Amino acid sequence: MARNLRHYARQTNVRLTVGFILLLLIVGDGLIYFFYGKGAALAGLLCVISGLVPLVLVWLVLIGMEWLVKRSNGDNES
Repeated sequence: MARNLRHYARQTNVRLTVGFILLLLIVGDGLIYFFYGKGAALAGLLCVISGLVPLVLVWLVLIGMEWLVKRSNGDNES
């Protein structure tokens, strides 16, 4: 049975990223809500989202570059 280690690594990275974001939102913003209230939690959520926007934009650019390189090389595997 063949193993695709690149697929496994990509899947692990996605799971770690999603887990980090959920932990940041649930625990971090939940603690802000618990100690300071609804208004502060909304401000914290706004700060977290505005901090993640540049990271998501860089990630999208890298995905686009990878797609272009694969397309120009004729690679059809994901």
